[in-house]
Amino acid sequence: MQKNKIWILLSVILLIVIAILGYNLYEQKNKYATITENDYNKAFYEVVDYVQNVKTYLAKTMVSKTAEHGAEMLTHVWRESNLAQSYLGMLPIESQELENTEKFLNQISEFSYSLSRKTIEGNELSDDDMSKIKELYNYSNDLSNTLNEMSDELNNGTLKWADLVKNTESSKITEVSGFDVVEDNFHEFTGLIYDGAFSEHITSSEKKGLTGEDIDEETAKQKAEEFIGKDKINETKSNGYVENGDIPVYRFEITTNEEQNIGISISKKGGHVVFLNYNRNVIEEKISPEEAVQKGKEYLNNKGFPNMQETYYLKENGFITVNYAYKQNNVVIYPDLIKVKIALDNGEIIGLESTGYLNNHYERNISKNLISIEDAKKQLTNNIEIKSEGLAIIPTEWNTEILCYEFKGKVEDIDFIAYINAETGEEEDILIITNTPNGTLTE
Repeated sequence: MQKNKIWILLSVILLIVIAILGYNLYEQKNKYATITENDYNKAFYEVVDYVQNVKTYLAKTMVSKTAEHGAEMLTHVWRESNLAQSYLGMLPIESQELENTEKFLNQISEFSYSLSRKTIEGNELSDDDMSKIKELYNYSNDLSNTLNEMSDELNNGTLKWADLVKNTESSKITEVSGFDVVEDNFHEFTGLIYDGAFSEHITSSEKKGLTGEDIDEETAKQKAEEFIGKDKINETKSNGYVENGDIPVYRFEITTNEEQNIGISISKKGGHVVFLNYNRNVIEEKISPEEAVQKGKEYLNNKGFPNMQETYYLKENGFITVNYAYKQNNVVIYPDLIKVKIALDNGEIIGLESTGYLNNHYERNISKNLISIEDAKKQLTNNIEIKSEGLAIIPTEWNTEILCYEFKGKVEDIDFIAYINAETGEEEDILIITNTPNGTLTE
């Protein structure tokens, strides 16, 4: 009897141990599966990004025919396509299922490398080269669109990497993912022989637009209330002084008579408004983005920022955020940038950020020793459609400024902006424009 009790006890203990081990193995398996899924996701999103970069640099290659531009852009294409191949190889998909996609990326890499060597030697791209680049762009665009659709499937859970792993042995990947579309796009690819604009402001220790003497907190409070309108204010509360930012500021929280809470920052030097923001809901959009842009321009003019021209905008959640650049004698000064947030129900200004303007604004001595606009235009390919042209000053990554001819146009249904140095004729930058329902984006 005693032995039976002992055996029963040992059996119970054994079952408990087995259950614990089983649970631990189950947890470890789930943990491993999660880590693996995350690794696959990371690799896939890298592929998405690099293919998008390939598409963008190919588009930029089609805008200018200079050897220098071609060398730089095609080197970017070569690098980004190689990286896309590397991350594609990390996905849990049999190589034969992606044979055509891998082949395409390999061909685009070899072709762009070959052409980059040609341009580095000082040779301009031929019409045949440009034709093949156009074909590459079209295929890259298809690939990018399909990968973005797959990205949506991963995000909403309709596609899981675990399902793809299971299917690598029992069935084709095309039964469970969008890679069949990817493959179909490239199975006949032949003919190959073998990289808001300026919204990241440059900063300056000099702070050219930050004029005036230092003020104390009480003076800053008065300036904040004057900017909002004293008749609208119920209470003003100080949120302290912040010295370690790009521009030292006094911060305040203002409660209006309508119980709106507005955050506003006033610079210690000169008492300028650096930042203003408050949030409220927009139930219904009643004015167009164009009307809102005009209201923002009028607001800036009334607040002491004249001659501001809209450049790019983004619309979301009933609001529109517009970048305005200063304009001096018909020259757009992109470093002198102010962002304004406008409600689309009544055009109310609910946000402002003037860091770029305060860092950089001053009256430039604009050179008149310029090449002709026709000579500048010669740096661009012949088959482009130019919609507008003019002068602009753009910032560089070396904290300098360049006077350029700005050409806005279209090539093969691709919107672009090209910047050609107005004094030397050298190409300085090319932006690819994406027009979306929510605004204008640049790459």
